[in-house]
Formats: sequence, structure tokens, C-alpha cells
Amino acid sequence: MSNFAKDHPKARQVYILVFFVVGLFCVIFGWTFTGEMKGLVIMLVGTVLLLASLFVYNSAFKDRKVK
Repeated sequence: MSNFAKDHPKARQVYILVFFVVGLFCVIFGWTFTGEMKGLVIMLVGTVLLLASLFVYNSAFKDRKVK
């Protein structure tokens, strides 16, 4: 079975960049709505996107054990 992250490094870099920039934007933009629920939701979405960028980055370095 092929590993997409190892087979397509340029696509992985694009995904990481997009998730990181949009996630950072959401966190900063959500911060402007201090004291409102929509600000918290936007910041949580941003945090999930930042974690997704870390997940995509680390996916290329997984060591899958074959049984």
C-alpha cells in the first residue's frame, strides 16, 4: 500500500501551508471577538487546522509495522 505523504511531497507541503495559514488566521481573527461564543468557535476551528497541519507533517515519518 502506498503512502501518499511520502509519494507526493509537494502536495504535502501545500496542504501543510494551507492548513497552517488558514488556522493561524482563524485563531487571530477569532481573538477579535473577545467575550463572544463565535470567537471561541472560530479559534477552535483554527486550533483544529493547526493540529491538522502537524498531522500532515508527521504522516510522512510514520513507521508502519508490517505483521
